[in-house]
Amino acid sequence: MFERYEAAAAGAVTTGKIAGAVALVTDRQGVTYEHAAGLRGVGGTSAMDPDTLFWIASMTKAVVSVAALQLVERGKLSLDGDISELLPDLKDLEVLEGIGSDGAPRLRPARGAVTLRQLLTHTSGFGYGFTSADLTAYAEHLGVALIDDTRKSLRQPLLFDPGQGWLYGIGIDWAGVAVEAASGQRLDAYLNENVFGPLGMTDTGFDIAGDRVARAAAVHGRSPEGVLVEIPFGMPPNPELLSGGGGLYSTARDYARFLRMLLGGGHVNGARVISAETARGLADIQTGMHRAGVWTSAQPSMSHDLDLYPLMLAGHGLATLVTPEPTGDGRSAGSLAWAGLANTYYWADPTAGVAGILLTQSLPFADPEVLELLRTLERDAYEL
Repeated sequence: MFERYEAAAAGAVTTGKIAGAVALVTDRQGVTYEHAAGLRGVGGTSAMDPDTLFWIASMTKAVVSVAALQLVERGKLSLDGDISELLPDLKDLEVLEGIGSDGAPRLRPARGAVTLRQLLTHTSGFGYGFTSADLTAYAEHLGVALIDDTRKSLRQPLLFDPGQGWLYGIGIDWAGVAVEAASGQRLDAYLNENVFGPLGMTDTGFDIAGDRVARAAAVHGRSPEGVLVEIPFGMPPNPELLSGGGGLYSTARDYARFLRMLLGGGHVNGARVISAETARGLADIQTGMHRAGVWTSAQPSMSHDLDLYPLMLAGHGLATLVTPEPTGDGRSAGSLAWAGLANTYYWADPTAGVAGILLTQSLPFADPEVLELLRTLERDAYEL
């Protein structure tokens, strides 16, 4: 069992496709498999192990989405109300219709208000620079950063009117701001009290200060020749904006606690994080006929093109991508999944009671080698 995955991981390390990786599979009761391969950084001496800390980037989104849904359950947030009543920065948004021949953006007022449901499902119209060439050109023309550690950086144009499409973007960063506004707590404090604390996720947070630094894996990029090289990386200390869309660090073991909560219908080890009804609803696709989990990269150094399931109308739920059909590699219909920019991945299959995690640290995202490792891990987890 898992011989195929371990051989593939060893081969990827030996050939320099990855520096190292940590893989984990869990059921509802606990970890059933974990394996570490390679090193925390190319040219280093520290081996990957289950305690290695990773920047999990957009794996943060599911955590913050669950936090927002807690506040919906408590009546402090509304899924379908105008979110600008709580967050005035989201009033009077504009839609970027394109870039003129002179490089200037063409903008018009947005039709309709943004809702929390749209923020959580990437149907608000917000994008990322790497998912929209127009948004990248807009930022370059104005000389602004699309994402930094300030709330001001989130005030961006939409790429379509709210609810009229699917595009991966900063919506859950705004959802994190909404959690703060509705709870009266900073995002890290809210998560510690309402998610990490109840689940025992003691190794997950927005920084890796102190003795945690030595356990962190290095983030890598690729040279023009395709060779992995370590790149400077670190979330800023005590930023104005804690990124609800991509700011967390965690370990495979810690994140597995969150996945077991998803497998357990919102409940695990005596802790109920969300109601059983909310947990069941996570598998409900919110995006209709708009395909989710697909984009053409506008920044190849950040991400490859992505189309994880070209033969399937994958959709997005209130916290994750949802696969409405079996994947063919093991996962059941209605499984929950997503990933992080530095090639970190997870899935949770409530029907089969199986979840998996694969953590590496390299750009660009959707690395074909790592995606094949993920498929091999999945097949081994289901013994296909």
